[in-house]
Amino acid sequence: MGEPYVGARTPRREDARLLTGRGRYVGAVRLPGTVHAYVVRSPIAHGRLLGCDAKAAWAVEGVLDVITPQDAPDLRLPCVHLSPGQQMSSYRVLDDAVRYAGQPLAVVVARTPEAARDAAELVDLSLDELPAVVGTERAMRDGAPLLHPEWGTNVLTDFTMGDEDCAGFVEGAAHVVELTFTMGRVSPYPMEPRGVVASYADDELTVHISSQAPHHVREHLAGAFGLDQDRVRVISRDTGGGFGGKEHVYPDEALICLASMRLGRPVSWSESPGDRLVATLPARAATHRARLALDGDGRFVALYVDVVGDIGAHPSNVGASTAAVTATLLPGPYRFDRVAVRVRGVVTNTTPTGSYRGFGQPEGSLTRERLIDEAARRLGVDRVELRLRNMLGPGDLPYSNRVYQRYDSGDYPHALRTLRDLVTPVEKADGRRRGIGYSCHVETTGLGPSKELRDTGIQAGGYEAVFLRMEQDASVVVSSGVVSIGQGIETALAQLTADRVGVPIERVRVVLGDTATTPYSSVGSIASRSLVVGGGALTRAAARLRGKLLALAAHRLEAAPGDLEIADGAVRVKGDPAASVTLRELATSAWRGWDLPDGVEPGLEVRVAYDPDAYTFAYGAHAAAVAVDPETGAVEVERYWVVNDAGVLVNPAVVEGQICGGVAQGIGQALTEEIVYTPEGQPITDYFPPTTREVPDIEVVMLETPSPLTPGGMKGVGESGTIGPPAAIANAVAAALPEIAGRVTDVPLTPSYVWSLLAGEAGQAR
Repeated sequence: MGEPYVGARTPRREDARLLTGRGRYVGAVRLPGTVHAYVVRSPIAHGRLLGCDAKAAWAVEGVLDVITPQDAPDLRLPCVHLSPGQQMSSYRVLDDAVRYAGQPLAVVVARTPEAARDAAELVDLSLDELPAVVGTERAMRDGAPLLHPEWGTNVLTDFTMGDEDCAGFVEGAAHVVELTFTMGRVSPYPMEPRGVVASYADDELTVHISSQAPHHVREHLAGAFGLDQDRVRVISRDTGGGFGGKEHVYPDEALICLASMRLGRPVSWSESPGDRLVATLPARAATHRARLALDGDGRFVALYVDVVGDIGAHPSNVGASTAAVTATLLPGPYRFDRVAVRVRGVVTNTTPTGSYRGFGQPEGSLTRERLIDEAARRLGVDRVELRLRNMLGPGDLPYSNRVYQRYDSGDYPHALRTLRDLVTPVEKADGRRRGIGYSCHVETTGLGPSKELRDTGIQAGGYEAVFLRMEQDASVVVSSGVVSIGQGIETALAQLTADRVGVPIERVRVVLGDTATTPYSSVGSIASRSLVVGGGALTRAAARLRGKLLALAAHRLEAAPGDLEIADGAVRVKGDPAASVTLRELATSAWRGWDLPDGVEPGLEVRVAYDPDAYTFAYGAHAAAVAVDPETGAVEVERYWVVNDAGVLVNPAVVEGQICGGVAQGIGQALTEEIVYTPEGQPITDYFPPTTREVPDIEVVMLETPSPLTPGGMKGVGESGTIGPPAAIANAVAAALPEIAGRVTDVPLTPSYVWSLLAGEAGQAR
C-alpha cells in the first residue's frame, strides 16, 4: 500500500490550467452571435425615476435593445435569509424608487461592448432627488427620511438572542467594561469580476456565470422568469474568487438573462472595475455597543452587545443574517454565566450589504477580544492569563454557548498556549512604538443542517449530494454540487476519493459547476462548507462504492469481504496477493451485468446525500506584532502568527494557503479597507486592499482535532484567517499606545484615525 492521500501536501490539480491560461472563466466563453450589455446606474442615492428617455441611445449604431423599469415591473429576486419580523422578503430587479447610488436603472444591449457603453451614456434619466440617509444612527432618528415609507421605519428587523436576565448580571458585577465599536464597510475583491453570458434558445436559458452557487442561481432565475427549473442550466466552471460576493444572483445578472430572452441570442456582460464598489455587495458595516462584566476574581460573568447592522438600501439575499451570526459567536471560546445580544438591521441609502468571508464573525471577535484586553489593562492582569482563566477546556466539550451554538470538539487553551510560545517581539530602535496583540475565536463551519436552516429563517437546504462512479476501465468520476472558487476543493475531493476507494489519484476526475450534470446543492460553496458537507457526502459514497467492489470480488474469489483489501489496482486476499482480481475486471463485469452476486444491480455508481446533524466548529488563536509611528499614525504589521484547528486536514498545503489568504484580507479590514460615503450618499471610491508591503510573513501552526460529527472528521477552514486579524491588530495597537488603549475601538485603523486618537480628535477623524 502506498502513502495515504488524505493528509498529504498533494499539489493542486487545478493549478495546471489556471496558471497556463486555460482557466474556464466566464470571460473566456465565446458563443456564436454574442452581443454585449452595459448597465445604466443611478447617479443619486435617493429619489424617484420619473422617466428614462432612450431615443438618443437607440440612435447609436449597433444598439439592439434598451430595457427600463417599465419593461420589467414584476421581475423580483428573493431574500433567502429572513430575520424575525423582517418587513421585506423580495425586491425588484429594476425599480423606479432609487435608494442607492449605483442602483441599476436600465440596460443597453449592442453588437459591441463599446457601442453598448456609448449608448448607455446617452440614456436620459429624469430623477426627482430626495434627501439621503447615510449611517444607521441617522436612519434611526425620529423624522429621518424613510427608504420604504410603507414600513413606517428604517429598521428592517429587531430581535434579541440569549438570556433575558443578562442586564441584571451586568449591573451586579464587580467590574464592567463598556465600549462602542465601529466596523467599516469593506468589499469582496475577487480577481475575476462578476460576469454573465446568457443564451436563450428553444425555450431554454443557459447561463454561464461566475458564481459560488450555480443551483441557487438556477432556482432564483427560474422563479424570477416563471420558467421550469429544467429549462434553466447554470454553468460555473472556474470562479476566480468569490469571498461571499458571488453567493447569489444579482439584479444586473438577472437583467442580462432578460436581455437574452428578449433578443433570442447570447448576451455577455462583465462588471467594470469602476462599478464594483457600488454594485458588488459589501459587508461588515456595523456598530456594537458592548459591555463585559467580570467578578472580583476576573471571571467573566456576562456579555451584553447591541449590534446594529447597516443593511444598505434593502435586504440582500442574506438580509441581516450577518449580524445574527455575529450574535451567535460573540461568546467565543469562553465561559459566561449570561449572554444577550440585541440585533437590529437598518436600511440606509447605500449599496445593500451581503456576504463576505467570515460572515459576521470578524466583527464579533473584534468586540469580544478588545473588551477582554481592555479588562486586563484596567485590572492589571496578564491578557493571556485572563483568557486562559475563562476559557473552555477540552473536557467541557461538547458545549452549548449561551446563544444556541453547540461546540463539537477541540482544545482551545492548547491553541492559545501554543501561540504564546511562538510569539517573539520585534526589537528595533527606529522611533516607532511597538506592541503585540492576541485574539481567539471559535467559528461556525459546515453550513447545514437543513432543518436548522429552516428553523432559523433560511429558505434553503444544507445537505450535499455526491455522484460517484467507477467506469469500466476502473477510473473514477466524482460529481458534486459544490464549486471551485480557488479554494482547492477539486484537489481535496480527489484526495478523499482516491484514499477511500483505493485508486491512484491520477485515475480520479472531479466534475463541478454545471447544474445539468452535478447533484443539487442549495447553497453551494459558501460558509466554509464545501469539504465539510460535500466531503462528508463523498466519504460515505466512497465507502459504499468500496463496499460494492469488495462484495463483487468476494463473490469472484470465494472469500469473505473482510478478508480482502484494495491495492495496486486490484482486490486481493490479505496476505495472499496471488488471489486477486483487478479493478478493471470487476468494473467491466459490473457494467456488463456479468457474474454478479444475487441481489446486486449492474453498474458501479452510487449517489449519497449527507445532511449534517449539526454545525462543526473550528477555532484559532492569532497574534500580531505591530509598529506604530506616533508622528503619522501609520501602523505596520511586522509579524503574524496563527494557530488553527480545522479537524482532519485533507491537504495541509491548501489549508495553509486558505489561512494566509484570509489573514491578508483581515489585515486589509484592520488597516486600510473601507468604503466611505458622503452625507449625500455618494461613495468615495478610493479603496486600498493590502499589498505585499502590508502583509508580513505569516507563521501557521495547525492542530488537528477531528470533528465527531463529520464523516471523515473535517471542519471548515475557508474563513478562519479573516476572523482574528482585526482584533489581534487592534489589540496590538492598544498595547503599543497604552495612553489611548481605551479608545482603540474602530477599524480600519488608518494613519489619520490613529493620529487623531493620539491628538484627542478621534470624533473629528470619523
